[in-house]
Amino acid sequence: MEIQLPQKSDGSREVIPAETRLITIIGANGAGKTRFTDSLIRELGDAAYPVSALHALYGHTLPGEEAQPHSIDGLYFQALNRSSIVRADASCQFDRMIGVLLWQEMLNLLSYKVEAAENPEAKLSSTHLDQLIEVWQEIFPENKILLEGGKLLFSRQGADDEAYASHKLSDGEKAVLYYIGAMLLAHEGAVVFVDNPGLFLHPTVNQTLWDRLEALRSDCTFIYTTHNLEFASSRSDNTTIWVRDYDAQARTWDYAILEPHSGLPEDIYLSIIGARKPVLFIEGDDTHSIDSKLYPLVFTQYTVKALGSCNKVIETTRTFNDQQAFHHLDSHGIVDRDRRDEHEVEYLRNKKILVPDVAEVENLFMLEDVLRAMAHAQNREAHHVVAKVQKAIFELFRQDLKQQALQHTRHRVKRTVEYRIDGRFRNINMLEEHISSLVNEIDPRGIYESLCKEFHGYLADKDYASILKVYNQKTMIQQANVPQLLGLKNRDEYVKRVIALLKAGGPDAEHIARAIRRAFRLED
Repeated sequence: MEIQLPQKSDGSREVIPAETRLITIIGANGAGKTRFTDSLIRELGDAAYPVSALHALYGHTLPGEEAQPHSIDGLYFQALNRSSIVRADASCQFDRMIGVLLWQEMLNLLSYKVEAAENPEAKLSSTHLDQLIEVWQEIFPENKILLEGGKLLFSRQGADDEAYASHKLSDGEKAVLYYIGAMLLAHEGAVVFVDNPGLFLHPTVNQTLWDRLEALRSDCTFIYTTHNLEFASSRSDNTTIWVRDYDAQARTWDYAILEPHSGLPEDIYLSIIGARKPVLFIEGDDTHSIDSKLYPLVFTQYTVKALGSCNKVIETTRTFNDQQAFHHLDSHGIVDRDRRDEHEVEYLRNKKILVPDVAEVENLFMLEDVLRAMAHAQNREAHHVVAKVQKAIFELFRQDLKQQALQHTRHRVKRTVEYRIDGRFRNINMLEEHISSLVNEIDPRGIYESLCKEFHGYLADKDYASILKVYNQKTMIQQANVPQLLGLKNRDEYVKRVIALLKAGGPDAEHIARAIRRAFRLED
């Protein structure tokens, strides 16, 4: 649904398109972002679904206070009116959320019992509580949730103590539990308002949690209100609303909409620097390139910023690191390998420019371990998929071998000429003589024949990894029938599926992320 924003200082009202799914409201303390959010919630009425860990853990609903039917409090009072089993003394939203989940669990068990009496093959349905336990243990693998005697109990792996109740959880653990439960209970298509999503949470848990919950409730629109620009920059495909000021008397705001991946203004960017998060500069643009969609999900410890050309990445990384005395941040860059030789690659890596062991970013989606993980996620036989793809790539590379060798030769000749001609000559005759001698010195035919021999060796050895390192072919995914083998329509759908899987998290996502990090020779 379209979301009409509050009135601006000039009397106009901006509109957020219906297809927008992630919105972040940012602003300095006192700028009016909380009032801005409250105004949106009132405007949306029943479609709005506010969640706040602070309110859930420490807030109280006053006697007689009305609750929205779709809210956690509303669901709790509905359950309370229908059953005497539900606790009547749950005063905070956190306890009410647990009460609603347990009530739903009881209803499911009773329904199963009735059905099983008539049908021995009846199956017990999955519940919100089952999903909560699954997501909880993805976030905290060593922490277990137990259901005993109608209560939720928790235990830590390796701990000698017995299981304990939810009130003994840390605030951070309670916040995670609350957010998972709240998202599972949200009504379909809800506009979820999350107040200060990072409160009580460690930054790494915070990002992982909301990536997972966004994927879990892809039907919902998420609107975050935060002053944490590090979190705001971690949201992909995000529209940012920057609230700059509020006129309390006129009830109007000064705000700006920053379109998805449009880049932050300088003052906000400086605020990100102040957050002390390392920066990773990448190629491509923030709107269309695969780089900006993939790398933030793989290199989660960085603020990822797209700069366009590889030369811009290299120069900015150098300049940024030269100014470390000012900002104290470590930064790296990423550029495609393209047709660079090992000497060029090593030089860039020494300058903190990460270069993958594949020719270009598209080839990362063709890594064997990525294909295996995707086959598993799509319920396909991994060995069959990998074998078919490799066979197709070997044939494609065989057909393109001479053209690929020529392109590599051209690159090496160009780089050598650039290096060699960059000298001082006293007159034009000396420059002409130097240029004339370069053809024999560089020996382009010799380079070409050597590369052809090298590439034929990759085919003879069935060296798939080496082919990915030298093969620049942007249509490779489609030509190798990767989407069809995985039950997908085309190359774009395959790329989107990989991105969605990385965002959702889980074992397959981690296998993909590790495979890509290994391609950059980074330890897990």
